Amino acid sequence: MTHEISVSTSPSVDFSTTVSGSENTSSDSSDGAVAGIKKADEAGKCSLSSLSYSDGVVEEGGRSLYSSKPHQGNDFRWEAIRGVICRDGELNVGHFRLVKKLGFGDIGTVYLAELRGVRCLFALKVMDKEGLVSRKKMTRAETEKDILASLDHPFLPTLYSHFETDKFYCLLMEFCSGGDLHFLRQRQPGRRFSEKAARFYASEVLLSLEYLHMMGVIYRDLKPENVLVREDGHIMLSDFDLSLKCHVNPTLISSSSRKTNCKNPCVEPSCFRPPFLAVRPDGSNPKQPELIAEPTGARSMSFVGTHEYLAPEIIRGDGHGSAVDWWTFGIFLYELVYGKTPFKGDCNRETLFNVVGKNLKFPEGSNPVGFAAKDLIRGLLVKEPHKRLGFKRGANEIKRHPFFQTVNWPLIRSAQPPVIPQPFDPAADFKDPLDCATESSRKSSASFFEFEFF
Repeated sequence: MTHEISVSTSPSVDFSTTVSGSENTSSDSSDGAVAGIKKADEAGKCSLSSLSYSDGVVEEGGRSLYSSKPHQGNDFRWEAIRGVICRDGELNVGHFRLVKKLGFGDIGTVYLAELRGVRCLFALKVMDKEGLVSRKKMTRAETEKDILASLDHPFLPTLYSHFETDKFYCLLMEFCSGGDLHFLRQRQPGRRFSEKAARFYASEVLLSLEYLHMMGVIYRDLKPENVLVREDGHIMLSDFDLSLKCHVNPTLISSSSRKTNCKNPCVEPSCFRPPFLAVRPDGSNPKQPELIAEPTGARSMSFVGTHEYLAPEIIRGDGHGSAVDWWTFGIFLYELVYGKTPFKGDCNRETLFNVVGKNLKFPEGSNPVGFAAKDLIRGLLVKEPHKRLGFKRGANEIKRHPFFQTVNWPLIRSAQPPVIPQPFDPAADFKDPLDCATESSRKSSASFFEFEFF
């Protein structure tokens, strides 16, 4: 059965677009899928003889359903999808109703999609296959899918499934109802976050980047628009179509004579030591091991990113590695606390010149930012990547900076978010948070670019 889906990558797409053409599509009542779930639960198994399993992925033709992972064990969406699979034998675009457009990027459009019959909400990224091929972007779409499928982290997205039609390539992902940090920042006094709020969001983003680097992924597109807010107020990093997959070689090294900043109450994970790892009176611990999993050997000549966030080595064409993520992390933190980026010019060309040649300056005025925040930003925004904070030992260096001294890393998911989004009502008539974000010139499609030197 061929499914037709009426979509467009232009900003004027019709929000009322629906999917049609599936004989298996249920009505909007919840009886069908719920009955499928109950039937599967009663039988204790599901007949999927036409499907094959490989590395936690259920595959059939051009469709894949990814199995739930440890930190997603309580996600009811997996049960809803399993009910559809048990009932119909497959999951395809015909099982979803497109509620509205959430946003668009360089290679696709993201829709709020409702699983028919159970009213579960997802984010469905739809990419035109002909457009991907003609613009030579298919590899990027495949890379994004592979990266998403490999992730298992509380601050990174869940990929539930991917499927294709004759015309479209679709990724079924987690939906975040709280908008993004760019939109949220616009609502703060002075359009900037307090240091406490910025520390909360930066710490969760830092853990996301740490995990990605350990998985051999260089993100390359960090900015507030790509940091989404879940319904509980915690964040989720999104949009991986500019990411680079590379090799990483985790190494366990001895951090000889590294000073500890242990205070009561102890909040650093490095402070939780077995009794046999004695700490000397001067605070040093010569035998404490440290895991380094930073893809320092990765090199790329791609010219990719968003102008205000581009690292100097990308603009100069020197080639770049994982240190570009620590540069963008510095720009990200600067924007959170100051409400603007440090090198923005009157035009994109001037912005690029400022990134390469202009010294970092902090605004003076009625918004005092503490020394620790400024010191961290200075360390991250070093123009030579090999001197940049995080270059050698990755997130471990940054997590130990005094700016993060009060962060309880092991219990960060229990921390109280600065903002809890209002309950989401998909039927409400309001302007979508991500549509607000697109009003920024930085969000326009012209701000995304890619050029391969070779």
